[in-house]
Amino acid sequence: MRTKYIDLIDQTFDFPQNEFHLREDHLFFHGIDLMRLIDQYGTPLKFNYLPQISNNIQRAKGWFREAISNLGYSGNYYYSYCTKSNHFSFVLDEVLKNDVHIETSSAFDIDIVRNLYNTGKLPAGKFVICNGYKPKQYIDNMAALINEGNLNVIPVVDNTQELSDILSKTDRKISIGVRIASEEEPKFEFYTSRLGIRYREIVPFYKSMLKDNPQVEVKMLHFFINTGINDTSYYWNELTKCLRIYSDLKKVCPTLDSLNIGGGFPIKKSLAFDFDYAYMVREILTQVQRVCNDNDIPEPNIFTEFGSFTVGESGGAIFSVIHQKQQNDREKWNMIDSSFMTNLPDTWAINQRFIMLPVNRWNDDYERVLLGGLTCDSDDYYNSEQHSNAIYLPKFDRNKPLYIGFFNTGAYQETIGGFGGLKHCLIPEPKHILIQRDENGKLQTELFSEEQTADDYLRILGYEKNDKLR
Repeated sequence: MRTKYIDLIDQTFDFPQNEFHLREDHLFFHGIDLMRLIDQYGTPLKFNYLPQISNNIQRAKGWFREAISNLGYSGNYYYSYCTKSNHFSFVLDEVLKNDVHIETSSAFDIDIVRNLYNTGKLPAGKFVICNGYKPKQYIDNMAALINEGNLNVIPVVDNTQELSDILSKTDRKISIGVRIASEEEPKFEFYTSRLGIRYREIVPFYKSMLKDNPQVEVKMLHFFINTGINDTSYYWNELTKCLRIYSDLKKVCPTLDSLNIGGGFPIKKSLAFDFDYAYMVREILTQVQRVCNDNDIPEPNIFTEFGSFTVGESGGAIFSVIHQKQQNDREKWNMIDSSFMTNLPDTWAINQRFIMLPVNRWNDDYERVLLGGLTCDSDDYYNSEQHSNAIYLPKFDRNKPLYIGFFNTGAYQETIGGFGGLKHCLIPEPKHILIQRDENGKLQTELFSEEQTADDYLRILGYEKNDKLR
């Protein structure tokens, strides 16, 4: 009878996979011996395998390059990194090794961009696409970057008032984009995205405020839907509407030459993941090309703003199972040495699933369990489908430590969880490790940040100041 954990995986998935394999009952991720990492740094532990960032950028560039060549597509392709997915310097350092551009979302993003330019990491002339709603500080910072004239700044107008606010801060001629307010999926609580300008208002907006303004040149139409790029009737329907607007606008706006299709490439969240990226790229460009041919207009340059796809698959988190609680006849709770709510917040906030695998004991018998975090909140748990079935792990044995890894967690978790700040129930931020390869391909690890301490929390909460007053 096949009752070992390795048997369960073999029966359920194709295994090993490109990034996962076993050696001596231990899990390896991209060639990283995770048990050795645990032995060196302990748990809880977060890490980023930086070469995967460059790998995904080059994969996407290759898909677009191949499709453009095969279709005879006349526009160019520009890969932009969506900084809000992960702002850390080690991420941007790796991203900018790959001849890419930047997309921003807030005022402080501009300070990061300026730092990257001043340190020589972001070359002059690169595109900086400024997205999102733009309050005063964002507009001031963006205008200052435009006035410096070193980078190709393209504010993507979210509403008609923004244009006046931007022009009041600069005398330079500026290139802008216009964002479409796409319609949301039927299951959403609202019909239209709060971001962007409604479909039917875009051409009138151009004619009334942009066409005769010598200071403004409309270069880009921006399109993005919340569910990302997927082979669904909803996505293709929204793309078709976007292309119709692009065609209508291009006929009255000769300077328009670029279509920004946003981000949203899915990343691997399960060992059963199967997504044909090359097909999607080819089909998107085919649809754009068809509409342009039908309307006798030039094919636009294509911009993307991949964030999660760029950095998500570089990240991981490792926890120890420290205790098991039998709460009733059916439910066994494996308690981890951290918190899901605070350190993998998407598992709580949006019921996000990540790839979860044990790091060791694959040749042990398995059992059905739930995973619980350390906070006192009833929502601090993880299972294969929240509010549904439990997960399977090697049987708990207090004399045999069990370590579990969550993989492809590199996007959003630190920023949503508030890196270095307060956590629910004062659960500390785990130790964070960076993993790189040298010129010979040998793995190198570097400690980015230590686990938070009680002193860190006392300082944040102001108790250190109180002590000094005594």
